[in-house]
Amino acid sequence: MEAFFDKYIRCVERAEPIKYTGSVTGVKGLMIESKGPRSVIGELCTIHIPSLGTSVLAEVTGLEGSVVRLMAFADTKGIEVGCAVVASGHVLEVPVGKSLLGRVIDATGRPYDGKGDILPEAYYPALASPPSPLERAPVDRRIVTGVRAIDGLLTVGKGQRLGIFAGSGVGKSTLLSMIARNTNADVNVIALIGERGREVMDFITRDLGEEGLKRSVLVVATSDQPSIARLRAAYVATAVAEYFRDQGSDVMLMFDSITRFAHAQREIGLAAGEPPAQRGYPPSVFDMLPKLLERSGTSSKGSITAFYTVLVDGDDMDEPISDKVRGTVDGHIVLQRSLASRQHYPAIDMLASISRLSKRVSGECTKKAVQRVRRWISVYAEQEEMIAAGVYQKGSSVEIDEAIDHHQAVEEFLCQEESDHISIEDTLKSLSAVSGIEIPEEEFSESPA
Repeated sequence: MEAFFDKYIRCVERAEPIKYTGSVTGVKGLMIESKGPRSVIGELCTIHIPSLGTSVLAEVTGLEGSVVRLMAFADTKGIEVGCAVVASGHVLEVPVGKSLLGRVIDATGRPYDGKGDILPEAYYPALASPPSPLERAPVDRRIVTGVRAIDGLLTVGKGQRLGIFAGSGVGKSTLLSMIARNTNADVNVIALIGERGREVMDFITRDLGEEGLKRSVLVVATSDQPSIARLRAAYVATAVAEYFRDQGSDVMLMFDSITRFAHAQREIGLAAGEPPAQRGYPPSVFDMLPKLLERSGTSSKGSITAFYTVLVDGDDMDEPISDKVRGTVDGHIVLQRSLASRQHYPAIDMLASISRLSKRVSGECTKKAVQRVRRWISVYAEQEEMIAAGVYQKGSSVEIDEAIDHHQAVEEFLCQEESDHISIEDTLKSLSAVSGIEIPEEEFSESPA
C-alpha cells in the first residue's frame, strides 16, 4: 500500500506552493514572449490555451527586463495574446528508475508509449556537469558490440565515446541497431533525435526486437517536433544513462544523430538573434557539443560507452559538426558510400576509422593480428587500381602478393549480415585464422591487456 502512494507523495514534495504567473504578449516565429512570470533561464512554464482547453509546456530561454522569452515543447497552435503563463519553479528534470527499462519516453521524460506512468526512484537534472576528470576510472576493459569488424579491428573500451560518420543512407542506423541487439552492456539507452516518425516503430519492432527492448530505454523526439524538444531529448537521454551509470551499470548510449541535435540548437540560436559563425551555425552550437559529449564516459561507479552518429553534409568529413565531434570523441568509425554500393555491409572504411583506446583493451597477440590485417588492407587499397587493371605482375612484391592472397578472407571477415550475432570468441578466432597469428584464449577476456 505504501508503494501505491509513493508517486503521489513525490508529486506533493515537488509541488511549488507559490505560483508565479504572467501573460503572453507576442509570438515571433519559434519564440513566445510574455510579461512575467518571475523565472530563471531553463525553468519550465505552462502556457494555458483557453480557446482549446489545453496547455503547452515551454522552457524559458531568454530574459530582458520583465519580458520572458519561451520556447514550447509542442505545437503553438491556439496561443494568443493574454494566455496565462505559469512558472513551475524547477528546471527540466527526468524521472529515473528501473521502471524505465523497456519504455519509450519523450523530450521531457514523460511516457511516449501509452504503457502508463513511470514510477520514478529519483529525479535527475537534464542539464548536468560531466564527472570530474580526476574522478573518472581508467578505460581498461573491453566492451563487446557483436559487430565483428568493430570488435576485431576497432576494439572499443567500456566508457569510450565514438562517432559514426557517414552521409545519408549509408547504414548508420542499421549499425546502431546491430550494436543494440548484440552488445554485452547491462543497459541500452537509445536517443532517436530528429528521426522520421516511421523509423521509430521500425527501430523498436524490427531492429531492437522484444528481447532488446527489455534492457533498453528509448528517448524519442521526431523531426516534426519543435527544436527545443529535439535539443532537450539529447540531454534527457544522457541523464537517463547517467542514472544507470550511478547504479554501477555498464551503459551503452546510442545517439542518432548528433547532427540533428546541432541543427536544433542552430534554429534556437538564430531565432534568439545569435550571428551565424560557420556554415550558418551560431557559436552556441560549438559550445554545447563538448558539454554534451563529455557527460558520457567512465565515473567512479560505472561507465557509459557512447556511439554518436554524425550525418556528414555532402559527404564532407571536414564540415563543422563532423570536425568538432571528431576532435572531441575517442575514436571515429567512417562509413563509405562506395563500400555500401558494392554490398559490403557494414560499410566501414577501416583505413579512415580509428579507435584511440583499442590498444589499451587488446592483448598482445590480438594487436599483432590487427596490425597485420590492417597492413594488408592498406597495401591492397594502394595498389587496387593496378591489380584491377592487370598491370601488377605477381611476384614483384612479397607484401603486395600477401595482400592479394588474403584479400578475399579479409573481406569476408569484415562483412556481416544484419541479423548475425557474433561473440568475441568467434571474432578473435576468425581474426586469428585470417591473420595467421595464434590468439590465446586468455585474450578473449574482458581485460586481456
